[in-house]
Amino acid sequence: MAKYHVLLTDYAWEELEIEKKVLADNDVELIVSPSKDEQTLVELAQKHQVDAIMTNWALVTEKVISASPKVKIVARLGIGLDNIDIDYCTSKGILVTNTPDYCLTEVAEHTLALMFACARKVAMYHHDTMSGKYDLTAGPIMRRMEGQTLGIVGLGNIGMLLAQKAKCLGLNVLATSRSGKSMDGVKTVEMDELLAESDYVALLIPATPDTKKSIGAEQFKKMKPTAYLINTARGAIVDHDALAAALDAGELAGAALDVQDPEPCDLSVAPYNDPRVIITPHAAFVSVESLENMRSRVSRQVVDCLHGKTPENVRNGLTAG
Repeated sequence: MAKYHVLLTDYAWEELEIEKKVLADNDVELIVSPSKDEQTLVELAQKHQVDAIMTNWALVTEKVISASPKVKIVARLGIGLDNIDIDYCTSKGILVTNTPDYCLTEVAEHTLALMFACARKVAMYHHDTMSGKYDLTAGPIMRRMEGQTLGIVGLGNIGMLLAQKAKCLGLNVLATSRSGKSMDGVKTVEMDELLAESDYVALLIPATPDTKKSIGAEQFKKMKPTAYLINTARGAIVDHDALAAALDAGELAGAALDVQDPEPCDLSVAPYNDPRVIITPHAAFVSVESLENMRSRVSRQVVDCLHGKTPENVRNGLTAG
């Protein structure tokens, strides 16, 4: 019988061999939840008196965490921490970890892919062609991407990598940075200037109480009517009702949303059913390389904590032991 037990709330990949091997080699049993609803998670945490919680997208609430007083760490299989009650964890001395750098390349590449899809009308042309409409004149007039302006909202690790790649493609790059970061060849500006000058506005900020629905009606009115909104950060950042209204009013040309609120979203309603909007299913982080990196590191974070070591990437300032 294993010495430790870990509750896995949910996961977005096909198998768990990496997690099981790392944990089993260190006397840890993995308890996999069949559902990510709160009641199921509470019951499992209580039944097995788990020592740790690993989570992908499920809400890890105070009720879930407190169901087992033995919990020492809540480890996020990802970057954002908005699904974890960090304040409660901190009050109880429970470590909260993540992997902030595991998919930088993937998210930057996906953001660029969505930009290209918008600029070159890839999704629209594909849909029309597969429906039997083979007509290159059917779509709106397209512009060359080289020489256009990308505005990056959030010049963090992903934002800086995106800026580097975009500059190689000949795009002009503007950015906002709440932390005061700067980068050679990137003009740091206030939000209003970024919205007014950008042909593509890429959102790369975390979801916090301050950023929730921070991109809404006021911001859309400041964008070019030819501009596109690209969101590969968090769905909660965007007011989607306001986005639908802005598209109807012609205040921007379209959007590409890898993240929505809620997830999965109702694809039958605006803005998600708008032909000018491209939807991908929160897939920006995915690659063979990124998932292997993240899964092994998070498993190791749990093992380190349970064995009295402070793991990497503790986000709430605590130490193990």
